[in-house]
Amino acid sequence: MMEIQTISKLEKEALKESSTDFARLGFALFFMIAVLTYTFLSNGGISNNMFLAVAALIGAYMAMNIGANDVANNVGPAVGSKAMTMTTAIIIAAIFEGAGALIAGGEVVKTIKKGIIDISAFGGNPDPFIWAMMAALLAAALWLNFATMMKAPVSTTHSIVGGVMGAGIAAAGFSIVDWGTMLKIAASWVISPVLGGVIAAGFLLAIKKSIVFKEDKVEAAKKYVPIFVAIMSLAFVTYLTLKGLKKIWPHILETINMLPLVSFEIVKKPSLLTALILGTFVAIIVYVLLGKKLQNSTTELENTKDAVNTLFTVPLIFAAALLSFAHGANDVANAIGPLAAINDAVINGGISSKAEIPLWVMGVGALGIALGLGLYGPKLIRTVGSEITELDQIRAFSIAMAALSQLSSLHNLVFQLVLHILLLVVFLVLDF
Repeated sequence: MMEIQTISKLEKEALKESSTDFARLGFALFFMIAVLTYTFLSNGGISNNMFLAVAALIGAYMAMNIGANDVANNVGPAVGSKAMTMTTAIIIAAIFEGAGALIAGGEVVKTIKKGIIDISAFGGNPDPFIWAMMAALLAAALWLNFATMMKAPVSTTHSIVGGVMGAGIAAAGFSIVDWGTMLKIAASWVISPVLGGVIAAGFLLAIKKSIVFKEDKVEAAKKYVPIFVAIMSLAFVTYLTLKGLKKIWPHILETINMLPLVSFEIVKKPSLLTALILGTFVAIIVYVLLGKKLQNSTTELENTKDAVNTLFTVPLIFAAALLSFAHGANDVANAIGPLAAINDAVINGGISSKAEIPLWVMGVGALGIALGLGLYGPKLIRTVGSEITELDQIRAFSIAMAALSQLSSLHNLVFQLVLHILLLVVFLVLDF
């Protein structure tokens, strides 16, 4: 009798799981078909509009795979350390990924990402170029889909780079590839994880030496936690100023110039120095406010590592949100960059080195990333958060700081590396 009951329970669980899988697949297919239909109907007067509609469908598929796989890197540590629940993480990540894609991801982009192939090899003929870009998108999306099924976190940027390179070789031969650029990208496959590991380990060591290993952990936390969080605020605000305010910076300056006794030269985008000044200003505010709060609240904390861990919960939530915004701003181009190139080639009947990204293309990327995260993201979030290594809030905070240095452009990366090195030197010297 008990065996029959056990079999019955297993059958119910299997049916429940399969119905959930079908529901997820249904939502994904509905989104892709909706994108296909909208693109086809809204571009009915253009020749080759069917190519554009199919490319949009593949772009939507790619965007969902980015959300299902790559976003886990941003919220996985926070979930694994129990700083937030899975549901909260998905909601926060979906909102900020979409916001980052729409607000900061719509600048003019190169149609061929990072100059991987020479578009002049196509001789101005848009047809083979369109086929190559569609092949690159589909190949990258299929690989990401397979990696997600295997619970393997991979780089979406490297996936689309490989897809563009392979499609370019198939279309015009090996000479089309810029091998110097590919060498730099291949080098980053080794440098990036090593550098991220070194930065995370260094941050963790600094936190342990300055707080966890101290006899009076609460008093040490009052002194050092505001500094760590202020450093995080400086790095994030500097990055978001350079990336997120780029499109509206002239309007911000025009508004400020309306104030009396204030006059700034109107420039297209904020400089690194300007971003650093804003970041420093916010960091000082965060340091003062958090310092006062800790002085009033830490008297109730026990002198244990677990109690100190709780002080990093709120910073981790902000880090997950800001990393998601930054990721959406950066990696949405992996889905809609080739799609924007195809859109430009179809509408203009030629190939250009740059193309404006229409709002509907941005919407496909933003919605696709958010939907992919909600439907299939939890599997990879669990892998990153709990199956690679055991995490607490302090370790997760160190990972978040290391993750920031991996997603920025070169001049931001140089700034963050210098910042991290100075921070580590200060704490290691003080505590030896």
